Amino acid sequence: MKFKYITAIALCAMAFVSCDEEAATIGDSLTSENDKLIVSTHTFNVQTQSIAVDSVFTRERQGYFGNVRDPETNAFVKSEFTTQFNMMENVVDDMPDLDEMASVDENGNVIADSCFIKILFDVPSSYGDTLASMKLRVSELDKPINNQLMHYTNFDPKERGYIRDGGLRLDRIFSLRDLTQSDSVRNLTEVNLHRNTNTTSSNGYYDELNLYLKGSYTDKNGVTYDDEYGFGTYILRTFFQHPEYFKNSYNFINHVCPGFHFETVDGTGVMARILEMDLCIFYRVLWDGTEFSDYLRMTSTEEVVQTTKVTNDKEAINRLVEDNTCTYLKTPAGIFTEVTLPVDEISTSHSTDSLLTAKIVFQRQNNQSSTPKLSFEVPQKLMLIEKDSLDSFFKGKNLFNNLYAYQVALEKNAYTFPNISNLITRMHLAKENGMKSDPNWTANHPNWNKALLVPVEVISIKSSTSTIYGTQTYENPIATENKMGLTSTRLVKGSAENPIKLEVIYGKFKN
Repeated sequence: MKFKYITAIALCAMAFVSCDEEAATIGDSLTSENDKLIVSTHTFNVQTQSIAVDSVFTRERQGYFGNVRDPETNAFVKSEFTTQFNMMENVVDDMPDLDEMASVDENGNVIADSCFIKILFDVPSSYGDTLASMKLRVSELDKPINNQLMHYTNFDPKERGYIRDGGLRLDRIFSLRDLTQSDSVRNLTEVNLHRNTNTTSSNGYYDELNLYLKGSYTDKNGVTYDDEYGFGTYILRTFFQHPEYFKNSYNFINHVCPGFHFETVDGTGVMARILEMDLCIFYRVLWDGTEFSDYLRMTSTEEVVQTTKVTNDKEAINRLVEDNTCTYLKTPAGIFTEVTLPVDEISTSHSTDSLLTAKIVFQRQNNQSSTPKLSFEVPQKLMLIEKDSLDSFFKGKNLFNNLYAYQVALEKNAYTFPNISNLITRMHLAKENGMKSDPNWTANHPNWNKALLVPVEVISIKSSTSTIYGTQTYENPIATENKMGLTSTRLVKGSAENPIKLEVIYGKFKN
């Protein structure tokens, strides 16, 4: 019966964590004399250090390409994007019959009226001058990417031979904000109003880039499609010759189009976040004596392979790691902060008590950049996670669980974790059980008492409910992912001379 009070007492204890005298009386107010809970507090020292991150596990929802100079290190950060395209399973049923096609050449063969890749930019989540000119190179893949390899940011499709020799390649100058669009188009209120997030202006307009795939195209079998939009013609003719290749994404990727690689090859100052990417092939159909324009569209989605390759200057990263005045958080795939928790001290100093709460605060230091307007964004959401659980956590599309992974937002220039007691208890039990069978367990598990501070992005879906007060919209988190955008901040370092304080509350019943 006594244990039903533990949760309530722990919550109340957190409010008094900074005051020993008040915390000592919590048991008096919540339990009877016979069940009296004795509460005590203790402060422990925590040390931290920066660690370089060669690569991180990345999911498909965060696509970036661009090249920027980090104002903090004066070194370059580059991202490249590789994607396949998702084939909807009803495409075969929706396509017209061959004898209904009006887009044909002089020999009656089907041709494409137009073919392009449409990229919608998430400008608010991008970085840099929206009018800066960049040169983008689009390259056709030679084969489907191995799904077991591509989820890390050090995966290089060029180095691994995935770019097709003699395949489709297009170079195009672009900027995030397309000034070739007329004001009348940009001011249209009906453009993309079906979307409800990430608009780049209040009227629903999206900044986009259309990459027209013009010119003749030769497929891997040596067949040349020599017309204005040869690649689109190749797609259409392949459909009518082998509709089974368009039955699903797997068939399409393995038999028709393995995907494309996107890389900026000239220019600097822009890191573009991709909101959506579509492959569109337009054609005309003749129905009841009237021609209609129609199109086949494939979309880059999380159901197919997408990956972002990140290149950081390792020397610049290592210089920050060696800075003993602070620790760093830098994304994408740059620097995490490692936290060494005093698990043994916490467990042995009150061996007969229960660990109720353990609060730790990581204070942020203000940016020292000489060009604050160009500084990278400060990470807004941070996860504290058991170091050896990092990889499996992101692979499993997990959410924080307050067991070995905790998530907080930046508030008052600090990241405050109000209670990581479950993590400390988990580490203690792991060591205790491990030492029973292996006296060298700690040497074989050097990360047993270590956690990482990791900038993250929480993926949510919106849902709405109707009440008597109107419609209420909720954000429902579905996954936590490594932050792939440009972020950077410095944290107060926990050293032997000036450690970070971990405030702990213990409790035990009188009897």
